[in-house]
Amino acid sequence: MTRHARNCTAGAVYTYHEKKKDAKASGYGTNSQRLGKDSVKDFDCCSLSLQPCRNPVITKDGYLFDKEVILEYILKKKNEYKRKLKEYEKLKKLEEEKNAQKEAENMNQKISSFLKDENNIVSKSLLEVETEKPSTSSISNMAVGRDKDLPSFWVPTMTPSAEKTELIKPDPVVYCPISNKPLKAKDLIDVKFVPVNDPDEKKSIYTKENRYMCAITHDILSNSVPCAVLKPTGDVVTLECVNKIIKKDMIHPLTNKPLHKKDIIIMQRGGTGYSLTNKKLDGKQDRPALQA
Repeated sequence: MTRHARNCTAGAVYTYHEKKKDAKASGYGTNSQRLGKDSVKDFDCCSLSLQPCRNPVITKDGYLFDKEVILEYILKKKNEYKRKLKEYEKLKKLEEEKNAQKEAENMNQKISSFLKDENNIVSKSLLEVETEKPSTSSISNMAVGRDKDLPSFWVPTMTPSAEKTELIKPDPVVYCPISNKPLKAKDLIDVKFVPVNDPDEKKSIYTKENRYMCAITHDILSNSVPCAVLKPTGDVVTLECVNKIIKKDMIHPLTNKPLHKKDIIIMQRGGTGYSLTNKKLDGKQDRPALQA
């Protein structure tokens, strides 16, 4: 096979190479690529504001938030629930009134139908039948109470509108914006980062590349270093320190108090250049499909 075989245009088949080439040139197909460093947050940044945390707190699932941001989010969701609940109660009351009115109309219709049938049973004299005038029935849509059943597009009060078929009561539970699990303010755990003390570095701690270190081993923390939070004190340590030091005796090295398995919270970090660090760092852009 020559090196020009893939570019041969004499074949009757639309080859895979030609399809990929045309898709790239015309903007069709799906474009997928690995997200870069600027597209993911750092390990010490808030999961909502994506800015370095000034007062960091962590959930039991390991997601880091700024305390002010996450409390504002919880308060917003609670106020939204109150607003939706008032709207739900209002619509529920209107629906109950509408159902009661409908039942009353059905009952009145049954009563009138019963009375009509009773009147037809009573025998009439021959004279009354002869002198009775024939009834003239109207074919108008607005007669015999049909004006209440038929919609009118030129009267604003009778214009038909689309209504919800079923009312759903709002959920009072506030969910985590990242893990979508129930979130309560009392479950947030304060996090204590140990800053790197470098007397020669005069930059702000938020502009430094190496900002924090492990509270026990003093190793530099970054996205490429798996970290964990010790729940009783909120200290941030490396996962290597947890596996090699803490898990041997399950004793807090700084307070000498016993630890339990639930006291070690694995921090959910941002992305790195390693493929095994995170599994959801592939960005895809769907474009119109190019068919052969």
